[in-house]
Amino acid sequence: MLNADLAHCSELLLEKELTVAFAESASAGRMVAEFAMVPNAGKFLKGGFVCYDACLKEDILKVPKELIEEFTPESPEVTKAITEGLTKLIKADIHIGVTGLPTPGGSETPEKPVGSMFICCIYKNKELFAERVVFDGEPEEIILRTVFHTAELLATKLHSL
Repeated sequence: MLNADLAHCSELLLEKELTVAFAESASAGRMVAEFAMVPNAGKFLKGGFVCYDACLKEDILKVPKELIEEFTPESPEVTKAITEGLTKLIKADIHIGVTGLPTPGGSETPEKPVGSMFICCIYKNKELFAERVVFDGEPEEIILRTVFHTAELLATKLHSL
């Protein structure tokens, strides 16, 4: 069954004739996979780049190593940087980057617990939104909730474009 937020967001992308691409770290391609299940996804979904390992963020998306070392790979700063890097890698109207901590073993702290996810969206080279959310649950639930929350955020912004 298609998630309502995902369906609504996709309808708006189609209606406005906008394209979207994703740079995914923690979600490891799940954003693209979920958006690809929507009817007519080929008309708006450009694709994505999975940069699970920090070296891909640095080598392909040109995120400065110092930024990763200072803020950690799972941070708003690095999320914005991977999104900016994606704008040079995949041509689209909208670029969305996602990093976070769906499982233990990253840079979690009491202030940044497991479940912390970071989302950044750039529309035509300007930041449209950036958000930190914290979800409880198993890793797959955290990632799916991030996908659907991102679709909801994007749909809200698309209404005003």
